[in-house]
Amino acid sequence: MTATTGRIMAGEMAEQPAVLRRILTEGAPRIREVAERIAAREPRFVLLTARGTSDNAALYAKYLLEVLLGKPCGLTSMSTTTAYGARQDLTDCLVITVSQSGGSPDLVASTRAAREAGAITLAVTNNAASPLAEISEFHIDVLAGEEKALPATKTYTAELLALYLFVEGLRGGDGAGAAAALPELAEQILDRREEVKDLAGRYRFAERMVLTSRGFGYPTAKEAALKLMETSYIPALSYSGADLLHGPLAMVDNVSPVIAIVTDGKGGEALQPVLDRLRDRGADLVVVGPKPQVDAASAGFVLPVDGVREELQPILEILPLQMLAYEVTIARGQDPDAPRALAKVTETH
Repeated sequence: MTATTGRIMAGEMAEQPAVLRRILTEGAPRIREVAERIAAREPRFVLLTARGTSDNAALYAKYLLEVLLGKPCGLTSMSTTTAYGARQDLTDCLVITVSQSGGSPDLVASTRAAREAGAITLAVTNNAASPLAEISEFHIDVLAGEEKALPATKTYTAELLALYLFVEGLRGGDGAGAAAALPELAEQILDRREEVKDLAGRYRFAERMVLTSRGFGYPTAKEAALKLMETSYIPALSYSGADLLHGPLAMVDNVSPVIAIVTDGKGGEALQPVLDRLRDRGADLVVVGPKPQVDAASAGFVLPVDGVREELQPILEILPLQMLAYEVTIARGQDPDAPRALAKVTETH
């Protein structure tokens, strides 16, 4: 361990409030313009394409599109196009490809094929000069600035906010007003690093972890699990609360750490029976969410979500979990800036 271990990831996590402000002030008008132009085309349904962290952002967008807009929406399997050469009729379909770098060959190839098949194509990236941005009909820049640490942090929350503003724009709303408080709330959360350090002590020697949520919180569970695996190398399994009850609950016992992301809203209400079953199993249950839910768990992190719409809470939920992945990794004597065997731009085909 050196004085510079984890410095890049820590710095990029700290940038997130500024990135959120930049999107709300500089990015929102452009996002709304793109949304209005696409809405005028009246797409019949939506397909989302992504990998890794961006795939979790795409899952968040799926919830937004289905819940707020009422549009049928699915996540694509790129290999059907890139490996099998399948061609679909995508006339009047909106295909949204989410990618931090915009450089992975399979994302570019599948987007090109979608456009050739008649789709309206939108790239959401952190690189306006990327091949993906160039091949797509429309582009949204998430304005996160260069991200150097291998674990994506600021680009993830930037993607979430950009996608939220886009979906609000599709339905003629002004999402920037509802999201205005997020930068300050994000700062408050990131200032509570010592609380997260205390939580990290529970997981330093963990052999596996389970993360669960429902509704808008489910993408947060998946992204937090990914962050823990790629930084600390702890096997972290993420489940929808409903899926957890359909079998995987059997592996949970009184030494199994479980992190539950409890969104304040309908998703959190739907998760309650799962929390009850976890308590019955004697699980070491840590909750990220509202204070009453944290008080009823073994430990947790209280989120300042009063007055924050349920669909915006994932932008705040992931912050303490990013910090947790960082602190667990440091505690295990590893460097979160440079996980083994990973590259910043993953070129899949």
